[in-house]
Amino acid sequence: MRPQMRDFLNSVVVGSSLCTALLAAPALAQVGPLLAPSGTLRASINLGNPILANKNASGQAVGVSVDLATELAKRLGLPLELVVFDSAGKSVEALSQNQADIGFFAVDPVRGKDIAFTAPYVLIEGSYLVRQDSALTRNEEVDRAGTRIAVGKGSAYDLFLSREIKSAQIMRAPTSPTTVDFFLEQKLDVAAGVKQQLEMDAKRLPHLRLLPGRFMVIEQAMGLPKTRDAEARLYLQRFVEEMKASGFVANALKKHQIEGAVLAPSVPVQP
Repeated sequence: MRPQMRDFLNSVVVGSSLCTALLAAPALAQVGPLLAPSGTLRASINLGNPILANKNASGQAVGVSVDLATELAKRLGLPLELVVFDSAGKSVEALSQNQADIGFFAVDPVRGKDIAFTAPYVLIEGSYLVRQDSALTRNEEVDRAGTRIAVGKGSAYDLFLSREIKSAQIMRAPTSPTTVDFFLEQKLDVAAGVKQQLEMDAKRLPHLRLLPGRFMVIEQAMGLPKTRDAEARLYLQRFVEEMKASGFVANALKKHQIEGAVLAPSVPVQP
């Protein structure tokens, strides 16, 4: 190839790339203020779900949701502030009261009144835990008169069971991580929650077992206040789909040694 032709083609490629960057930059510059009006991306982190977030030895929040929030802030070119809570209910409230810009939640129609959800990025199983000497052996046996179910107040399991349970009584623990301790202290019949948390509780406490299978599948998604602009919602939806397709979510699950959660399938984003 002649040097003149090569230089010409290179200039076209560079010019094209620059043009693309210039066209994309304003859109990104506009999305940042729409997602984070304060200039700092405030991410609501729920420590009540150990699959998504936990504290490390130094007390810092870590996990899949923290990794996603960090990557989103990086792409937007904004500083990140983690607003950390010990329960899903508090995390939801923070978003609805404009104490946070984004959050990581189980999709639920009650929460959907104030929160615009993306498609889910992981799916998590909800399970029941009982004492070893319990007569209960199947999930279908739980919803009976006289059965008392412990569940974390405001959690996805609480919202689901509040709709689905017809005969059993729901007893609410302060947070999801305290559900099993509450279940034992109150001498209840069943504890409901994320399968991984219940498995950890069964290992640390004697004479407990999980019922086989699951009573629900939880769709974990990102969310932002419904009051935010449609462009911000669309950007967040596309971000989640890219994080799934690129392997980012799968790698985060592997990095944090998470079991009990699977990558959610891809979903077409509608503009």
